[in-house]
Amino acid sequence: MFFAQEHRPGELCQSDFTHCRELGVTINGQAFPHLIYHFVLSYSNWETGSICYSETFESLSEGLQNALWQLGGVPSEHRTDRMSAAVNNLCDAKEFTRAYEGLLRHYRISGQKIQAGRANENGDVEQRHYRFKQAAEQALLMRGSRDFPAVAAYQAFLTKLFTRLNAGRRERYLDEVAQLRPLPEQRLDSVRRERVRVSPGSLVTVHRNIYSVHSRLIGEMVEARVGSDTVEIWYADRKVEELPRLRGRSKHRIDYRHIIDWLVRKPGAFENYRYRSDLFPTSWFRLAYDALREEHGPKRGAQEYLALLLLAARRGEALVEGAIRFLLGSQQALNVEEAVRLTEDNAPAPLTTIAVDPVSLAVFDDLLTREDTAA
Repeated sequence: MFFAQEHRPGELCQSDFTHCRELGVTINGQAFPHLIYHFVLSYSNWETGSICYSETFESLSEGLQNALWQLGGVPSEHRTDRMSAAVNNLCDAKEFTRAYEGLLRHYRISGQKIQAGRANENGDVEQRHYRFKQAAEQALLMRGSRDFPAVAAYQAFLTKLFTRLNAGRRERYLDEVAQLRPLPEQRLDSVRRERVRVSPGSLVTVHRNIYSVHSRLIGEMVEARVGSDTVEIWYADRKVEELPRLRGRSKHRIDYRHIIDWLVRKPGAFENYRYRSDLFPTSWFRLAYDALREEHGPKRGAQEYLALLLLAARRGEALVEGAIRFLLGSQQALNVEEAVRLTEDNAPAPLTTIAVDPVSLAVFDDLLTREDTAA
C-alpha cells in the first residue's frame, strides 16, 4: 500500500548515483563508462548532477557539496539509499560512516537512510533518474552526436540540460530557497589522506590498488590524497605526482617513466616483471618489443626495448612511437640508433601514402540498364 507524502519547502533533499551506460556517451571516440551523482529537492524537484566514476565517499562528498553551493543554501535533511559511501551496512553500532557524519556535521544537515529493499523511500530521486535519462537521450539526439572532445564539454552539456529541466520549477524553487539555511564559510575538503611508505619496487598501495611513483622516493613516507578522480602524492609539503584514480580493487598503474632508469640497469628483471604489461604504453611499443625479441632473442631484445622506453621518457612518447611506426611500416631495421635519428629530425616520415583512383558511377548505370542477353 502506498501513502502519498506532503513535502515542505527547504526541508528534504535526496541524492543517489545512477549509471549512464545506455546513453552511449564517448570522449574523443572512446567509450566513457561513468555515473551521475544526482541531487533533487523533494518539494520543487529542482535537480542537478555531477559526473563521477564510482560510488565512493569522495564522489558523494564532491557531488553533494557542488549541489549545495550551486543551490546557495542547505536543506534541513538529506536522504540517501543504503550506499556504502554513507551508511554502515555491516553493523548497527553507528548508523553512518565517520566521514559521512563529518560531512553532515559541517553543513549542519540531518542524515536519513532508507530501509533495506525500500527504494520507493528515495522515490523522488529514483523517478528523476528515469526522467533525466529520457531528457538526456533526446538532447543527444538533437545534438546529432554522442561524442565530446573532453569530459568538461560533457559536463557543460549536462549543466545546460539541468538548467532547462529546472526552468519550469522556478516558482516552487524560490519557495525552497527562502527556507534554506546559510552555507558554511567554506567547503569541506573531500579528499582522504593516507600516509604510506614507498616500497623497494617504487610502489605505493592506496585503497587496495597499486601505483608507481618516482624511484627517488623509494623508502620514503609520502601522503596520498585520494579524490573522486585522482590520487595526489605529496612529499615534503609538495605535490610530486597526480595520478588517475583506479576503480575497484587489486588493480595497478605502473608508469614506465618512474622506473625506467633502474630497469635499464637491470634488464634481466623485465622478462618476468609482475607488471610488465604496464610497460607497453601503446600497441606500437608492444609490436616493437615483439620484433626486437624475435630478431635478437629474449635477453638482447629486452635491452633494446628498454633503451627505446628510456628514449621515450626523455624525448617524448609520441615522437618515439612515430619512429617505431615508420621503421616497422617501412621494414627498416628497428634499433635505438635509428629511433634517435628520427626523433632528432622531430618529424618521422609518414608510414604509407595511399592514393585512391576516382570511381566512375557510370559502371552502376550499366548494371541497371543492361538488357538480359540470356533472354
